Formats: sequence, C-alpha cells, structure tokens
Amino acid sequence: MVIRFVIALVLLMAASPLRAADQPLVFLRDVDASIVQDMRYATKDNFTGFRVPGYLAGECMLLKPVAEALKHVQADLTARGLSLKVYDCYRPQKAVDAFVAWAKAADASTATKRFFPRVPKGELLKKGYIEPVSNHSRGIAVDLTLVVAGGTVAKPFDPLVTYGGCISPAAMRAPDNSLDMGTGFDCFDDLSATNSVGITPPQRKLRTALSEAMTKGGFKNYKGEWWHFALSGAEKAPVLNTDIQPRKVP
Repeated sequence: MVIRFVIALVLLMAASPLRAADQPLVFLRDVDASIVQDMRYATKDNFTGFRVPGYLAGECMLLKPVAEALKHVQADLTARGLSLKVYDCYRPQKAVDAFVAWAKAADASTATKRFFPRVPKGELLKKGYIEPVSNHSRGIAVDLTLVVAGGTVAKPFDPLVTYGGCISPAAMRAPDNSLDMGTGFDCFDDLSATNSVGITPPQRKLRTALSEAMTKGGFKNYKGEWWHFALSGAEKAPVLNTDIQPRKVP
C-alpha cells in the first residue's frame, strides 16, 4: 500500500509541479493527529532563544501531499511501536530571514551556545548551518525524529536552567522524549551529519531506522542534518511567507 502511494505521488508531481494555489497548506493534525508535535520555533527552546517571527502557533503545517506522505510513514512506524515527532514543518520566509539576521548579529550571549558548542556563532552562515532559502518555506520539508509510541511526555523546558550542549549525553540536554540520535535537534555540529562516524552504533541504528522509514515514504534526507527530510520531486513548490496561525477546532 505504501509503495503504491509513493509511486502515485511521484507520478502526480512529475506531471504537475506543486503550486500553492493547487496544494494549500494544511494542518498536520487534520491529516494525522497521532504524529507527535514539538514545534520549537514557537517557543524559546531554539537557537535564537525567542519565539521566531511567523510562528503565531505551535502547529505543523505542510502542503497536503507532504502531510499525507507523512501519514503513511507514521502508519508503518506505528506497527513497530514507534512514532514520528516533528520539530518544524512549514517555515515562513520571515522566519528564515530572522535566522540569517540572528546569525549576522554581534552577540556575546551564551544563552543558546548549547546549540553550537564547538562552532563560533560568526561561522554558522559560512559553514551552511543557516541558509537564506529553505525548503521548509515551500511547505515540503520537515524536521523530525522518533519516539516510542505512547511513551512518556518530555518534561517542560525551563529557560532558567542551564542545559548541556547538543552533543552532550542525552540526559544532559534540554528535555526531549525522543530516542537518542547522538545529538539534539538543531545541533550545529559535525556530529549532526546523518552518516557521522562520531556517534555510537545504537545511535547510528536509530538514524538508519528513521532514514529508511522516511525514504520508503518518498522523502529525501539532507545529509548534513539527520532530522531534515523533504518530499522528493516537490522542489518547485513556491516559497511562502504567511504566518502559522492557530488551528481552528471544528
């Protein structure tokens, strides 16, 4: 069933590239409410230390075919006792611009150094950890991980607590109920590369499980970030800049 869905989706996109007018953004909860959401940019638990512009709600939004593809990945994982957890989905262009401005700004603060413990902030743009254009703004990319289906909920993030760096052992990092992939989300470090040789065999096994599940569902991984996947063949979708609004409950 999943293979037939992916083939049909690829043929559809090959015949007609995704356009905003044809494929509006949808809330992931309306497509699959079982996928866990931990939308970091709508909180202070991100590398800027602030709620990011454009995130008026902590909701995952995607183009409908992307959300539906994720639903099929989730079904496959659920049968194995696992679940996807998304950190970011559609990202307004204004948010991307805010990331670039943050990276360029002179900042002596160490409050978010945990996201780049071994890289000077001034080198984040040069090294490509932050880019001026993102497939997230096309509604075709997701940042995600794996959690145990029905497992424990992560403890609340406390901005007054000093957490360990993103390359520290999982127990020292900011609260997260995800399976240990070797680094935290949005870790600007070589260890975040999907095929990094610096992680342990169990961590590599989990990254492989995530990558295989997403690839089977029609997604392609960005090799510099184990958590980043974009739906293959959808790269011509336009960049969008509308705010993420609260979801209206029916």
